[in-house]
Amino acid sequence: MSIIRTTPESEATGLVAKLYAGDVHDQGYVGSHTKALSLNPGAVAAWDDLIAAIAGPMDKRRYELITLAAARALRSRHCMLAHGRRSLLYFDEPQLVRIALDYRDADLSEAEVEMMRFSERVSVDAAAMTDADSERLRAVGFSDREIVDIALAAAARNFYSRAVQALAVDVDTPPDISDELRSALDPDGA
Repeated sequence: MSIIRTTPESEATGLVAKLYAGDVHDQGYVGSHTKALSLNPGAVAAWDDLIAAIAGPMDKRRYELITLAAARALRSRHCMLAHGRRSLLYFDEPQLVRIALDYRDADLSEAEVEMMRFSERVSVDAAAMTDADSERLRAVGFSDREIVDIALAAAARNFYSRAVQALAVDVDTPPDISDELRSALDPDGA
């Protein structure tokens, strides 16, 4: 549990109220991560702009796969659950469970598997990456722009996940996902 004192929803004004309303619109509740990080609402707004610039031009299914791979590598329960829920827009639940457990055995394309491998590597040991990592993406059909977008999306997930983890923010379990999916996305959860 975080020691950060957050703004109660009933007291939120200005940009904080807008950020809270965005969460309610998107997921039906204000996430603990939003409450904590909204103590610096300008940074959260800048984060939203950054993600829009990165993910906006990307295929949404691809963006969610990158996010899930990076979040899994970071052991980010927050992002696994939130983006797992969002990924239900692009995958049926049985496949999403398989992706969460082992994306290499989840009926994804070779390009999607390679993209997720790259995203994991960004999250685990980016300093050890070489041109060979990008060449593997190019070999399965990604353009230079797409390779940059994959790296940016994975690195951005690292930023957000690490901030939330560093603050020991409570993990929100979306109320509208099944127990099986929750368990696959959050095997260490309660």
